Amino acid sequence: MKKSVLAFGALALGVAFSAPAMAADVSACLITKTDTNPFFVKMKEGATAKAKELGVTLKSYAGKIDGDSESQVAAIESCIADGAKGILITASDTKGIVSSVKKARDAGLLVIALDTPLDPADAADATFATDNLLAGKLIGQWAKETLGDKAKDAKVAFLDLTPSQPTVDVLRDQGFMMGFGIDTKDPNKIGDEDDPRIVGHDVTNGNEEGGRKAMENLLQKDPSINVIHTINEPAAVGAYQALKAVGMESNVLIVSVDGGCPGVQSVKDGVIGATSQQYPLMMAALGVEAIKKFADSGEKPKPTEGKSFFDTGVSLVTDKPVSGVESIDTKVGTDKCWG
Repeated sequence: MKKSVLAFGALALGVAFSAPAMAADVSACLITKTDTNPFFVKMKEGATAKAKELGVTLKSYAGKIDGDSESQVAAIESCIADGAKGILITASDTKGIVSSVKKARDAGLLVIALDTPLDPADAADATFATDNLLAGKLIGQWAKETLGDKAKDAKVAFLDLTPSQPTVDVLRDQGFMMGFGIDTKDPNKIGDEDDPRIVGHDVTNGNEEGGRKAMENLLQKDPSINVIHTINEPAAVGAYQALKAVGMESNVLIVSVDGGCPGVQSVKDGVIGATSQQYPLMMAALGVEAIKKFADSGEKPKPTEGKSFFDTGVSLVTDKPVSGVESIDTKVGTDKCWG
């Protein structure tokens, strides 16, 4: 992410992040779901670079796999004990982590959720994230318009994240349904829909192997699947591998969310039809700036006007644009990608 983009983000936040050096020995923690997913690797890069720039001591922690909440709870305990001024966290269990987050806030730490809102969202002091509902809507609308009249007879599979249904999973899932024209029933829950076009849901843990296994499971349930919503691009690649193994890769439309460089290349190669690109480096860099400002002045970050969180942006990336859905092509997507 270019420095100009980060500067724009800081201005958009409506808070001057050129914090004077008033607080000595400012330390912060970054806690991600894993340290292998390219999204979180880039998040760590952004946080590390910004911490070095601002003179903030940064400690990074991660779960062993997506869904490993116990490691995240232990990390919060360590951050409190170390006297950190703030925590940036992408929570694996957005409900289960709340009591630990409360403990940190009660100890005087600023807690910012990155990418994945907590449940409830106000359990954190702030959230810096993609508008994940919009990210889902964009790929849902694109899939619907791409299929045209065939959308009403589609067979849709959902490759989700984890059984705990973290908020990011729910928002992308439900957003896709809204964009595609599926009644979501309870918009805060995955799996209660009764639209006959839905073949089913399976979980992937957000990685290729999980995506492959989930796709194999759903194909056994209904081999006529022709639309696949995936929680992220690694899961999408795994799904494609499973489809290719049975000669179905050219008959299925895959959509996803992330916008990492490998994912944009997958769009260019025709593996993924369209993806919603998000900007993890910006999330993390702005999060470190917010902790530094809080340490210096006690001021907490404010959300984007009209939203309950600070929106770090999202763009639909596809080389097959459709009418009524704004998008960028893979050339532009490559210029903005990460990982």
